Amino acid sequence: MRFRTLGRRADGTPGPEVSALCLGVLPFGTRVDRAGSFAVLDRFVERGGTFVDTANCYSFWIDGATGDESELMLGDWLADRDARAEVVLATKVGARPAGPGEWPANAEGLSAAAVRAGVAGSLRRLGTDRVDLLYGHIEDRSVPLEETVDAFGALVRDGAADLLGISNQLTWRLERSRATARARAVAGYSCVQQRYSYLRPAPGATFGTQEHVTPELLDYVRTEPGLTLLAYSPLIHGAYTDPAKPMPPQYDHPGARAQLDALREVAAETGATAGQVVLAWLLGGDAPVIPVIGATTVAQLDESLDAVGLDLTPDQRRRLDEA
Repeated sequence: MRFRTLGRRADGTPGPEVSALCLGVLPFGTRVDRAGSFAVLDRFVERGGTFVDTANCYSFWIDGATGDESELMLGDWLADRDARAEVVLATKVGARPAGPGEWPANAEGLSAAAVRAGVAGSLRRLGTDRVDLLYGHIEDRSVPLEETVDAFGALVRDGAADLLGISNQLTWRLERSRATARARAVAGYSCVQQRYSYLRPAPGATFGTQEHVTPELLDYVRTEPGLTLLAYSPLIHGAYTDPAKPMPPQYDHPGARAQLDALREVAAETGATAGQVVLAWLLGGDAPVIPVIGATTVAQLDESLDAVGLDLTPDQRRRLDEA
């Protein structure tokens, strides 16, 4: 395993060293049962993984689920394996349904009261008194930015969170939030988690509440010391390698087809899978990126973890970048 520094604390000190890949446990407790969840988590730690990501709403959209399931399963594993001290733990608040109606209109949002209540629920389900990284999950423009910034800053002050992050937010909103935190002398966001993979979506393509990494955000991350970018859905749910999983329509355009040709060419040269090349490309770029990988089986996990040791040559990276 290789390791990277995660963000920067409010006092200016670097955040913790974490594994170069973060394990996202969205389906645990719903699509993946206890035995399967424990097997993947055990294997991740066995192979040097230290960084695990969940949210307080995973996976409410599955029939019979409430959104408690992923955090409860992860908390069960942490307690059973006595592993809390060995894991850097990230969760998110803001997207959990908070009442009747259609999502995301009924999402809990990022008011001070919602943030406090969301964190209290997460800590209870995870069986811990603090999280290492707390994100705001989706955008909420119904609440003044200052209120949200103050609410997150208070959680760091009170010891409920070590680092703060935001997900699915435009770059200008991220910068305004960080500037607001500095002006108000509270802890600000040092991590940003966005949808990001090798393939670029078509111009104008959208993903609902999900925001895709833009060239502007990459430029911002490169120039902001202490800010870490985390990439979710880096393997596009297995579509790079599994013929049964079609590529989402947002990636159906001539540019993507040229990228896929280059990707297959480099994969053939390295003897790696297309997904492993994608992870190696993300890990080897000039912006600090930590991919958040998903795995429902140990075999899927091992394939992703094997990518950590894959170093692309300058020529291979050039061809991928040019495509």
